[in-house]
Formats: sequence, C-alpha cells, structure tokens
Amino acid sequence: MLFRAASLFAVSLLAFGQDEPKPAPKTYALDPGTKIPLGLLNSVSTKHSVEGDRVYLETVFPIMSGGRIVIPVGSNVAGTVTSVKRPGRVKGRGELYVRFDSLILPNGVVRDFRARMGTMDGRAAESFDRKEGKITSEGNKTGDATTIAAGASTGAVVGSIAGAMGQGSRLGGAGIGAAAGATAGLIGVLLTRGPDAVLAKGSTVEMVLDRQIEFNDDDLAFTPGAVRVRETGTGPLPSRRGSATPGGRRVIPGVM
Repeated sequence: MLFRAASLFAVSLLAFGQDEPKPAPKTYALDPGTKIPLGLLNSVSTKHSVEGDRVYLETVFPIMSGGRIVIPVGSNVAGTVTSVKRPGRVKGRGELYVRFDSLILPNGVVRDFRARMGTMDGRAAESFDRKEGKITSEGNKTGDATTIAAGASTGAVVGSIAGAMGQGSRLGGAGIGAAAGATAGLIGVLLTRGPDAVLAKGSTVEMVLDRQIEFNDDDLAFTPGAVRVRETGTGPLPSRRGSATPGGRRVIPGVM
C-alpha cells in the first residue's frame, strides 16, 4: 500500500509539472475586396517600362483587423507591369496594366498574393478603368490642332513677306504660305506619338485584394521603432519629367 501511494504521488507531481498546452494564436484576416492605399516609390510609364518590370510601393495608411493594426504604414508592396502599349502616332492612346504580388511587413513577414489596382491618384491626367484595371493616357487632339494652326500661321507670315519682296500678291503669298505651314504641321503631328501613360513616383494608388490573407499574433510582433510614421498631406503630384520629389515626407523615429 505504501509503495502504491508513493507511486501515485510521483505521477501526480509529474503531471502537475507538465506545461499546459498553449492556446492557438489568434488569427487576423483581411477579406477579398479589402482596399489598401499605397504610395509609389518608382515611376512607371508606357515610354520607359516594359512587360515584367517591377513596381515598388509602400502603404500610406494603417490597415486594421480584429481591433489590431495588421498592416502598418511603411509596409512594402511589390508589383509587376503586366502589359504596356505605346500611344500611336495618328490615333490610339497609351495603355498600362499593373499587378500587385507581395507584401512585406516592417518585421520581415511576407505574404504573397495577386491584387489589382482599384483607383489611382485623382490629380493624374490619365484615365483609369476600374473594371479592367487599365491606365490610359490622355488624348492630344487639342495639341495636334494647335501644332497645325501654328504651322499655318507661321507659313502665312512668311508667305506674305515673300510675296511683298517679290512684288507679288501678299494675299496670294499668305495663302500659299499658310497651306505649306499647315502641311508641315500635319507632318509633324503624324511623326509624333501622343502622350504616354504615367504612374508618377510619389502618387497614390489603391490596391484591392482578390483573396484572403491572414496573420497571427506572432506575425504582428513589431519591435519598437520598426513602424514608420507618415506625415499628413501628399503634396503636389511629381512632374512627368521626374524633377520633383515625392510629396509627404516620411519620418523614421530616431532618424533625422
């Protein structure tokens, strides 16, 4: 009896000393259709980009799930240019398609997915087809008409001067000069492509998830200082020539 009681006591001590199973980490999900605003870190255009080029962006607004921030400001997003069409010389506009591929949180946690563009910066001159995700360059009919008119005007002046110097009719010279100038302007239009479609560095676009992505408590363990803070205000849209800096300075705690 004494031996049996001692054995039971030992078993009880061993059972008491064992760690209780840990509860499963809480899951935080972002459903399909979730919209995530992003700022472009590099420019993309139908003039300089080709299919397969990479697009680099970062989140500009925190995304929450279950009362917790799951995608903080400053998380990185990578995308791919999937199709590029240059604008035509006579007709046709530039077209650009972009797909989003992966997300990297500030602590290095990665999620791969496929996401499309939902909206683009309202200040941009390009038009955007939400259904197809197509970015289309602006038309240039006004510019073409101006080029032809300017050529005709210059030709008329030159023709008038030539007619006067040759003791001919100024009106006749002006008419011939205008026709020649208009023809030259038309040739210039036919040799020049229309405006390119551009996603400028520093502009804002919106990514729309097409599938669910999940995180748990371990994924969201951010060390102090890992999450960056973005000042409000986006500033002017950068120049198409790339001379302007992106608006909205980002601040990293502890770094000037």
